[in-house]
Amino acid sequence: MRLSPRIPGRGCLQAARFFATSVATPRIPQTIIEKVVQKYSVSLPDGKVVKAGDYVMIRPEHVMTHDNTGPVISKFKSIGAKKIFNSRQAVFTLDHDVQNKSDKNLAKYANIEAFARTHGIDFYPAGRGIGHQVLVEEGYAFPHTLTVASDSHSNMYGGVACVGTAIVRTDAAALWATGKTWWQVPRMVKVEFRGKLAPGVTGKDVIVALCGSFNNDEVLNAAIEFTGEGVSALSIDDRLTISNMTTEWGALVGVFPVDDTLLSWYESALTKLEQRTFASKSIPSPPEHPRINRRNLDALRATNLTSDLGAQYSSHLIFDLSTLVPHVSGPNSVKVSTPLPKLESQQIAIQKAYLVSCTNSRVSDIAAAASVVEGKKVAEGVEFYVAAASSVVQAEAEKLGHWNKLIAAGAKVLPAGCGPCIGLGTGLLEEGETGISATNRNYKGRMGHPKAQAYLASPAVVAASAVKGFICSPNSLDATSLPPAGAPVFSIASGSSDAAEVPQAEEPLFPGFPAAFSGRLLFAPQDNLSTDALYPGKYTYQDDITLERQAQVVMENYDTSFAGNVATILPSLSASDESTKSGVVLVSGYNFGTGSSREQAATALKAAGVPLVIAGSFGDIFKRNAINNGLVCLECPELVADLTATYAKGGARGAGGREGELTVDKGHEIRVSMTDGNVTLRGSDGEKTYKVRTVGASVQELWVCGGLEGFILKSIR
Repeated sequence: MRLSPRIPGRGCLQAARFFATSVATPRIPQTIIEKVVQKYSVSLPDGKVVKAGDYVMIRPEHVMTHDNTGPVISKFKSIGAKKIFNSRQAVFTLDHDVQNKSDKNLAKYANIEAFARTHGIDFYPAGRGIGHQVLVEEGYAFPHTLTVASDSHSNMYGGVACVGTAIVRTDAAALWATGKTWWQVPRMVKVEFRGKLAPGVTGKDVIVALCGSFNNDEVLNAAIEFTGEGVSALSIDDRLTISNMTTEWGALVGVFPVDDTLLSWYESALTKLEQRTFASKSIPSPPEHPRINRRNLDALRATNLTSDLGAQYSSHLIFDLSTLVPHVSGPNSVKVSTPLPKLESQQIAIQKAYLVSCTNSRVSDIAAAASVVEGKKVAEGVEFYVAAASSVVQAEAEKLGHWNKLIAAGAKVLPAGCGPCIGLGTGLLEEGETGISATNRNYKGRMGHPKAQAYLASPAVVAASAVKGFICSPNSLDATSLPPAGAPVFSIASGSSDAAEVPQAEEPLFPGFPAAFSGRLLFAPQDNLSTDALYPGKYTYQDDITLERQAQVVMENYDTSFAGNVATILPSLSASDESTKSGVVLVSGYNFGTGSSREQAATALKAAGVPLVIAGSFGDIFKRNAINNGLVCLECPELVADLTATYAKGGARGAGGREGELTVDKGHEIRVSMTDGNVTLRGSDGEKTYKVRTVGASVQELWVCGGLEGFILKSIR
């Protein structure tokens, strides 16, 4: 176990793999996820047992940032911090915009590297690979640790039994400065796998089918624990894919257990590390890897954690792997999944195919695609793009001969990085095109033009579609070995408990926080409105973009008229008194702000003049960004239900406006009291009152400080 450098103000060395709070055997049963969080929680009251719903201060094992390290550096400096609290905790990986060779981007990368060298932070340059893959390969994401990253696909670490979850840029700066940040422990959901996958069915099919089968927010903002007899037959690559896309399913964490399959995988990884130099009596053995080493693996075997009998779960979902056939997600929604045999009959033509990203570009994925295209050519009119998840993956794929088979078939090679998956670089979908991808997201506009169609599938299906020119199965897939091509068998063993009743007592206000928010109500009648819709990806890595410009492009991928409408409304609004904050109040459906970790989705709304968002529920990563940047978020399902019934097409959720509007504006005025939670809606048809749970003093103080950055600055001073 390696030791970190001396931490300023501590006067002693600390282990890099530190456990912040010692854990005695709890009297209250815990899940394995709660146990891991307990180990990394700081300043807990004596005897406190961490449970779902608790707000805790965590000191994670590692915090990874990628291209967004540049803005985090700016935040870190603006906070007034001078030194990294623990340089062994931070990891930098450049992976998103690696195709961009402009002087501006190269200078940005050079500045990030220089900062890393100055502060002794582990740094992985552009071309080394996608950060999540690097963290797994290099052992930063290690079983039974808590590692966070400023990226929404940190869930992937759960594939190797690490509790991985996303934080945002401001959290990253706080972690650099203090080593810790806040986190609310999610509700726990057990997902039980039964049976075994048929030949040709993969982990990608599992998660695509899960997203389509349980598509009513069953795991929204939850921590998933994967269990059951079906787990043991899933490879680690399959587990990494499933955990990666629990983000798209709506969860915050997705953790597999430590079992013989995982331990064997680590033994193989350790052997490769030990053999990375020529064996010779005259040449000493290579230095021990700081994380993946014999001591850590032996300790893992000796102290394997499991969930306690009687641990509480909000829900227990059951999925029979033996009933699953290959599935395809889309178009343009992870909530829609279709059995491949059914979709194949439609012969949906494609123009682009992608084997890229942290989801499905590991060696086994490349091998599966190579076996499909061997001896064949990419269809005329189709562009097939491939990029390995890391340089290590590419080197091994080249050594095994898989990489050259893809190139010989006509695949176009991209550097190890995110690229098209995040909508950056070469090969994006153009207007009217259809693409099939082994990536994790097919949101409208994410991989290119908003008027393109994007599907998701396994690497073998993507490769077969590239060769034939339409969405299809590989020739090697034996239909006789598959179960019937219908929906897989799935069920819910126990439902979620009813939400607690909203308290009626008045909440005391933190000095300076508004007693009420008021203004014009705009209604976006959509569920799962993503951060891509709120703030397009093409602006995300323009680090010098101003708040004024953010306000002009807010909601551009959803409703191009939204920003202009808000700007027109604002001059007519005025607060009734000094204790009221006026502006446009945006109301939308469920899982608002799902998707990536870009904090501009929140800052752009606030900059445009939206101080308050009301929704049926929120994507946690958006809500975190909102709280950290002083944008208030409240949940009011009753208000959303009434607006949906009155103004949505057919009165249905997520259907858009009755008259085809993307944003409904009927001139309603709304006032939300922050003391008693009363919501008053006034329109031409009268007045109605609703109730919400208001935000507490800690969130109010963040708002008064202008967000987490201001709060930390205040604390340091």
